[in-house]
Amino acid sequence: MPSPIIDSTQALPGARLGTTSPWPVFWVASVAVFLVSMDGTMLFAAFSALRAGFPQATAADLSWVLNAYTVVYAAMLIPSGGVADKHGRKRVFLAGVALFLVASVACGLAVSVEWLVAARVLQAMGAAMLTPASLSLVLAAFPTNKRAVAVSLWGAVGGLAAAVGPSLGAFVIASLGWQWAFYLNVPLGILAIWRGARLLTEAKQATGGRPLDLAGMGLLIIGIGALALSIVQAESPGWSRDELQGIAGIGLASILGFVAWARFATAPLVDLGLFRNPTYRYVNLATLSFGTAFSMMFFAFFFYMHAIWNYPLPLAGLAIAPGPLLVVPVAALSGRLAGRHGHRPLLLTGCVIYAISGLWFLAVPGLEPAYLTHWLPGMVLGGIGVGMVLPSLSGAAVSHLPASQYAVGSAINQAIRQIGSVMGVALTVLLLGSSSLQRVDFNFVYLWHVTLALLTAALCLPVNTSPTTIARRS
Repeated sequence: MPSPIIDSTQALPGARLGTTSPWPVFWVASVAVFLVSMDGTMLFAAFSALRAGFPQATAADLSWVLNAYTVVYAAMLIPSGGVADKHGRKRVFLAGVALFLVASVACGLAVSVEWLVAARVLQAMGAAMLTPASLSLVLAAFPTNKRAVAVSLWGAVGGLAAAVGPSLGAFVIASLGWQWAFYLNVPLGILAIWRGARLLTEAKQATGGRPLDLAGMGLLIIGIGALALSIVQAESPGWSRDELQGIAGIGLASILGFVAWARFATAPLVDLGLFRNPTYRYVNLATLSFGTAFSMMFFAFFFYMHAIWNYPLPLAGLAIAPGPLLVVPVAALSGRLAGRHGHRPLLLTGCVIYAISGLWFLAVPGLEPAYLTHWLPGMVLGGIGVGMVLPSLSGAAVSHLPASQYAVGSAINQAIRQIGSVMGVALTVLLLGSSSLQRVDFNFVYLWHVTLALLTAALCLPVNTSPTTIARRS
C-alpha cells in the first residue's frame, strides 16, 4: 500500500497547473497571512503603551490581549481547515479576511481591557478561518514539483511578518498610538479581499466533510487557557498557590480529556491518526518547542531595550529589524535545498544557530548599550535560525500528507505553533513582568531560549522528508 504522499498524479481541487501563473494567487493569499502573523507579534511592541493606556490593568491582565487571541486562534485553526475544504477555500478565505478587518477596527476603538480582549477573540476567529484556506489555495495553484518552494515561501512570509511585527509596531505605536497597531490592518486587508475576489478560484472537497467538534474545541481552549493563566499569575499576590495549582490541574485535565475525546469521538477536532506518521508526530512536537522559544525571544527583546538599555520605542523597533530582514532570503534558499535534500539538515542546522544566538544574548550584552558589537551579531544569528527552521517545520509537516488532508494537517501544525506562542508569552510575563527588572533576570529567559532550541533539534532527528525516501515509499 503506497504511503500517503503527494506525487505528480495528485493535484488539489481547483489547481490551475500549466495554464496560469500561480504567483498572483500566492501573493493574494500571502498578504492576508502577513497581516495575521504580523498582528500576532506587533503587540509585543505595544505592551508598554497598553500599560499606559490601561493603567488599572496588571501585566498579567494585559497578557490576555496576546494570549486570548492566540488560544482561540489555535483552537479554531483545526476545524477551520475542514470548513474550508467543505464549504470552499476561496469563500472561507475571503470571509476570514473580512471578519479579521472588522475585529481590527473594534480593537482600535476599545475603551477597556475587557473590550479589547473580546475584540481580539473575534480577530482570532477571522485569522483561523483564513490561514489554512490560504495554504490550500497556494498548494492548489502550484504543480507538485514546485510545492516545496511554495510552502517554504508561504512559511517565510508568515515568519517575516511575525518578526517584522515588533519593529513596525514600534514605529506606528510611538507615532500614532497603540490603536494604529490594529487600524494598520485595514488597507492591506481590503486589498486582499479585492484581489482575492477577482483572482482566486473556488475549490471544495467532493465529500461532505465532518461536523464541527465543539466539545473538542472547548476542551482545548480551557486546557491551554488554564495552563497559561496558572503561569502568568504565578507571582501575583491576588492568587494563592492552591488556587493556581487548581487552575493548572484543570488545564492538564482538560488537555488529557481532549486527547481521550479525540480517540473515541466520531468526528474529533484532531484526527490522531495523522500522528502515526513519525515525521508528522516529531515535527509537531518540534513546532511546539520552537514556537515557545520564538515568542520568548521577541517579547523579551522589548523588555531588555526598555528596562536595561532605556531605548525609546522607535529606536528599539529599528534595533530589531536586521534579524527579520534575513528571514525571507534564508527561507527562500532553504526551500530550494529542502526540495533537493529534505528538511532535516536545515532544521538541525537552524536550531543549532538559534541556540548559539541565545548563548550570545546570555553572555555578551550588558548594562551599557553597545548595539553593533553586543546585540547585532545575536540578531543576525537569530534571523538566520528562524529563516531556516520556521518554514522548514511548515513544509515538513505537510510533506507526507495526502492532498485531501493538506488543510487540516497544516492547520494542526499551525495551531501547535500558536500553543507554543501562548506558553512563550506566559513564561516571559512570569520571568520579566516585574516593574523593576535587572540584567540578571534575563538570564533565565536566554537559558530557556537555548534549551528549547536544542530540544527542537533533538525532536527533528527522526524527521525524514528526503526526496529519495519519499520516492521509494511511493
